[in-house]
Amino acid sequence: MKSTKEFTVADYLLTRLKQLNVTEVFQIPGDYVKHFTQALENFEGIRTIGTSNELDASYAADAYARTRGLAAVSLQYGVSTFSALNAIAGAYVERSPVVVISAAPGADARQIGSMYNVLYHHSTGNLNADQEVYERVTVAAETLSNSVDAPEKIDQLIIAALTHQRPVYIACYKEVWGEPCPKPSDKKLKAEIPKSEVAALENAVSQAWTQITQAKSPLIFAGVEILRHGLSNLLEELIKESGILYTTTSLGKTVLDEKGDKFIGTYSDQASIPEVIKLVEVSDCILSLGTIITDDYLWLVENKFSDMIQATTQEMRVGYFTYNNVTLKDFIEALIQRFKKSNSYPLKTIAPPQPKFPEPWRSNSDPKYNETPNVITFNRFFEHTVSFLEKQKMLQDIVLTFGVSSSMYVATNIYGLSKNAYISSAAWQCIGFETGAASGAQLGSGKQAWTVAGDGGFMMIAQSLSTLVKYNINSVIFVMSNGVYAIEQVYVDMDSFQAGPAHKFDEFDILPKWDYQALAKAFGANSYRAETVSELDDVLLKLKKKTNLPSLVEIIIPQKDLAQQMYRLGNE
Repeated sequence: MKSTKEFTVADYLLTRLKQLNVTEVFQIPGDYVKHFTQALENFEGIRTIGTSNELDASYAADAYARTRGLAAVSLQYGVSTFSALNAIAGAYVERSPVVVISAAPGADARQIGSMYNVLYHHSTGNLNADQEVYERVTVAAETLSNSVDAPEKIDQLIIAALTHQRPVYIACYKEVWGEPCPKPSDKKLKAEIPKSEVAALENAVSQAWTQITQAKSPLIFAGVEILRHGLSNLLEELIKESGILYTTTSLGKTVLDEKGDKFIGTYSDQASIPEVIKLVEVSDCILSLGTIITDDYLWLVENKFSDMIQATTQEMRVGYFTYNNVTLKDFIEALIQRFKKSNSYPLKTIAPPQPKFPEPWRSNSDPKYNETPNVITFNRFFEHTVSFLEKQKMLQDIVLTFGVSSSMYVATNIYGLSKNAYISSAAWQCIGFETGAASGAQLGSGKQAWTVAGDGGFMMIAQSLSTLVKYNINSVIFVMSNGVYAIEQVYVDMDSFQAGPAHKFDEFDILPKWDYQALAKAFGANSYRAETVSELDDVLLKLKKKTNLPSLVEIIIPQKDLAQQMYRLGNE
């Protein structure tokens, strides 16, 4: 482990992380946190991933947690933790268990500061500001002032992250990370599993059963909490026993392997395949499990509230009836037992078949380009890329990452992805997340990350490409290059997408021009460019070649290409 004999507080935390299969820690260095980073440098079994900036580190940690089950990011006090706040807030909203590690001015510094009114570097003057800020975007936050109770508090924080599947913040006074500490037990930490109040559970299930059995077109609506809390097998069993078709939220896409015979497609409101929208609209009972209902689903709430059974880690509601102390896991298990015991439930014998929809891409491409079939549009990009991945039998070997962009919404139309292969910022809706997430998604999953970024999002965090090069991570980064923040313009003035010089984009949505091939060369990455569908097909074949470097692929699309998924969203 360490060359020194002394086992420290830092070693304790690292040992606990290693026990939970955290084999990489994303890091930004700093003087306050030096005792932790030096311990990490010499700790056997955990590799340091030194990133270009705080968002790079934290987006990566978020994606790592989503694929591995837990992640850690080490940050400097103040200037570093504050920079990372956006990414950790996203992890909090989207249920990703990241351990945020930092350090603060030590006991000596605090005494000197108090006596002589000294403002320490990276400090706002309030030495507790970091913790106070992070308390808003974590489920637990602690700053340890001594090593005596460090083991107990570290364990409590990690258990909280596992239990709630959300970030925690742990800092120490500067010197505490290097102080002696007893070693932890060999028994790894586990999430606390809450149990339901028996009567409340029975009441909720009985009311839900009544609603389900009276429905003519029930539908399961699955969300990301199913995946985060390890309930995918239960969901599969519920679908099997009930015969009910299912859809997912955008954030919950790939909560199950999509090759099952009950998946109708992802429901992302008006960005969905039209046939999926119709099935949701006609459903008279929506069994919503583990979903985070964002304002992407306002239509659903406004029109289907009384028909919804909403079971999450935060709420248990059947129509207008709410129930306290009912857990998501217990509720699903109890429903499964109801279906197993019931021989009269109609879907047991007359289960509807999985609908077979037409391919989504051509019908959703911008009509302006119907007469120019070799021009790449958003939908043509996905049509050809998904077809290539299917033909090469690569869909099961990749993980897709998306920030909020036109591509994220268009990509929800994909069928056939493997479980946990679609990682997106669909609830927090952060531009740029996708590129920073690539390293964490690939290291966490062991699959190759294929990232589709808007050019505006990529510009926010282009340095992540350098991190991929540094650690020989061969992710593929597609940059959809149209020179504008298209998704922002959709919601500002969609008339801008009409043909002709009279229709212009707002100045604030116009991006600078970058030479992406030169940028890739400067960072040491592979570089490709495609301006036509034919060139895209050629590039996709080249991406099959084995390499230990990331590939940056510039995809030229017309500035005024408006995917019909986005047109429908904008009109709504």
